[in-house]
Amino acid sequence: MFRTALRNVLAHKARLLMTVLAVMLGVAFVSGTLVFTDTLSQAFRSQSAKSYDDVAVAVGMYPSEEEAKKTPGLSQAVVDRVGKLDGVASVTPRVDGFAGVPDKDGKLIGVGWSNKGTNFAPGKDGKDRAYTFTAGGGPVQDGQIALDKASADKGGYKVGDTVRVATNGPVKEFELSGVFTTEDGAVNAGGSLVLFDTSVAQKLYLKPGFFQDLTVTATPGTDADKLVPEVLKVVPKAATAQTGQALADQEAKDIEAGLGALNQVLLGFAGIALFVGVFLISNTFTMLVAQRTKELALMRAVGASRKQITRSVLAEAGLVGLVASAVGYLLGIGMAVGLRSAMAAFELKVPDGPLVLETTPALSAFGVGVLITMFAAWLPGRRAAKIPPVAAMNSVHATPNGKSLVVRNAIGAAVTALGAVLIVLGAGQGGDDGRLLIAGGAFLTLIGVIVLIPFLSRPVIAVIRPVFVKAFGVSGRLAGLNAVRNPRRTGATASALAIGLTLVTGLSVIGSTVGTALDKMTVDQIKADYMITMASGDGLSKEALAALEKTPGVTAVSPQQSGALQIKGDFAAASGVTPGSIEKVLKVTVVDGSLASLGQGKIAVAEKTATKRGLKVGVTVPVEYLDGVKGKLTVGAVYEDSEFLSPVMIDHKVIDAHEQQAHTPQIFVATDGGPSEAHEKALAKALGENPAITVMDKKDIRDLFGGQINMLLNIVYGLLAMALIVAVLGVVNTLAMSVFERQQEIGMLRAIGLDRRRVKRMVRLEAVVISVFGAVVGIGLGSFLGWAIGETFKNSLPGYALVLPWERIGLFLVLAALVGVLASLWPARSAARLNMLAAIKTE
Repeated sequence: MFRTALRNVLAHKARLLMTVLAVMLGVAFVSGTLVFTDTLSQAFRSQSAKSYDDVAVAVGMYPSEEEAKKTPGLSQAVVDRVGKLDGVASVTPRVDGFAGVPDKDGKLIGVGWSNKGTNFAPGKDGKDRAYTFTAGGGPVQDGQIALDKASADKGGYKVGDTVRVATNGPVKEFELSGVFTTEDGAVNAGGSLVLFDTSVAQKLYLKPGFFQDLTVTATPGTDADKLVPEVLKVVPKAATAQTGQALADQEAKDIEAGLGALNQVLLGFAGIALFVGVFLISNTFTMLVAQRTKELALMRAVGASRKQITRSVLAEAGLVGLVASAVGYLLGIGMAVGLRSAMAAFELKVPDGPLVLETTPALSAFGVGVLITMFAAWLPGRRAAKIPPVAAMNSVHATPNGKSLVVRNAIGAAVTALGAVLIVLGAGQGGDDGRLLIAGGAFLTLIGVIVLIPFLSRPVIAVIRPVFVKAFGVSGRLAGLNAVRNPRRTGATASALAIGLTLVTGLSVIGSTVGTALDKMTVDQIKADYMITMASGDGLSKEALAALEKTPGVTAVSPQQSGALQIKGDFAAASGVTPGSIEKVLKVTVVDGSLASLGQGKIAVAEKTATKRGLKVGVTVPVEYLDGVKGKLTVGAVYEDSEFLSPVMIDHKVIDAHEQQAHTPQIFVATDGGPSEAHEKALAKALGENPAITVMDKKDIRDLFGGQINMLLNIVYGLLAMALIVAVLGVVNTLAMSVFERQQEIGMLRAIGLDRRRVKRMVRLEAVVISVFGAVVGIGLGSFLGWAIGETFKNSLPGYALVLPWERIGLFLVLAALVGVLASLWPARSAARLNMLAAIKTE
């Protein structure tokens, strides 16, 4: 039977090509993911181990606000005490914070959170072991800096050039003393690293004479674990100390955890692609079994048992899976290499390291490929074994059992109904528990619809068919009839597309709904033309606010300052704003009183807070500021709650009087005549052309809040593309084998006058009908799931309302039709080129 299976595979290799491609793509996704994450993990672990290679003990001190008043950090005296301990070879002190440099266009190099500045800490030999200089040397004077090589190349800087550096204060100019390479995490994350002279870094980030971290190297033979308690004896109590090995191990665990999550996500999408591939494989073997009915019957007649027939089909599937897995594994290795190169192309830095090929990806590739193929072929093999020899010899194609279809439809309807009930219950319950119910219901509904889809094909295609008949005449009528002549085959082919479009549509509905709600909460609440922020996420200075107020063309400026005070003994967050301007830059709906009262030293209170605390306009309440000063304030207005404003609004000057460094995350600016390039340049000039300060218009603000959702959707679309490609292969495969199966019929149509052009059109339209049918089912189910998931978090998302992205849904239908056209090119061409006389003679 094995020889028979091998002969059949070789005899039908052209018809099995699409199956091989489907399995190959799924296996490539799995093996490529595993190889890619193994390679990344090894590279990051090696980098981590290298960065802590010479570190015996690492000391850090990040005191609380109260502790910092007494001891802001590790003093030079502490550094000297640690250096005198037995077994200590050297001590490298560090102090760091935000520092950014501009490129040639004045834009910040790198991402704000990964842009870093620290001190150059040379040893006795004048070198800092953390940095390798490729040009020049480290900064040794107040007016010098050194810059990492990647940032220097992006900015076009060379040793001796003047570089503008932004920290949390005004932009300053420094002379570039050197360019270096490093394994620092900030640089590897795509940011920049600026080295200052130690005294300059201390003034910028902490306090003269103090450091945040110490790196201790030990003499040969010293036990780092025993050195830690000795170090703790001579450092402040607020400081922590641990071995470099412990830090490296912890970082390795963090890397594993991060890459593990990435691994699971990618494998999840690989699983979807393989799940879709199951339908293609099953369809292929079902059609092959139907086309070989006489051959299988003859084998039964000469003594082959049912088990042998089933094993023969499974052996064929195993051989196909083995070949596909081998090619898929090699393709996966290439995919891993390509992903790594793609990350570099998008400036996502990956540490250098070899390609890691472990046994797990190889075993997973062959195991998944062979098992999935054999699993998908099991049902067709079982059906083949059930064909009675005599009945099979009477007909080329076995007729589907009507009873089995009735049972199938009943089971499908029951499972679908159960899944739908769970989804509705989950939507009503909400929260995490509701989402778990929806996940279970979605799985059951998807399985139920897949089982039920042959039954659905007739009524759905009956609605679509008149359109094709009216537009394409005879070809359209024949295409519609052909699409429903074998509901099982049509359903299996359409299921693949339906699964992909269910996920895509569901995510699109959620993305559009959340995006619209975020717009209502954010952009729709902003009247200002510009929002000013720090790229580092730190607060803006008082000087920046003053400069913006004096800028020509500016009509209103107000900060959204984060403050706090106690009202009647209870803590309340407060927004420091500019009276008379806040209502011009933000949408503030006043319920009672007037915002003009803010200029009279009064406060405004959000409606929910006022109701909860029993506050009304005209009521005077006792307050206590963060510096401990007590006083009384009168409520001058009550306003509707806003996502941009705290529960209490107050003049920012009041907060400034009680907080030395009040945090100002945003400043809103309205300009005369609205946003323009001239206004933007004027604002940038007023802020000192500071690359660390971001001036955002309405579009930038919308991208800031909604851009992540769109980016996530695009990533998911890209990952689901593999499943959709497999679905397309399924359409190609079904049509190609259907054309082969219907050679005699096509020959007869050609003989009675259907020309080649209309034969091609008939096959193309059949593909379009099947594709659009799958799309309609997928879009309907995806929209239902999107609504249900949205219901679970609507209470936590103000302004929530279901939004169906009709433009995208229309695009999905058009793309589904296009998929049908493209998938039919080869089968349609083959059908049109059939010799009508030879086709009529075909049995």
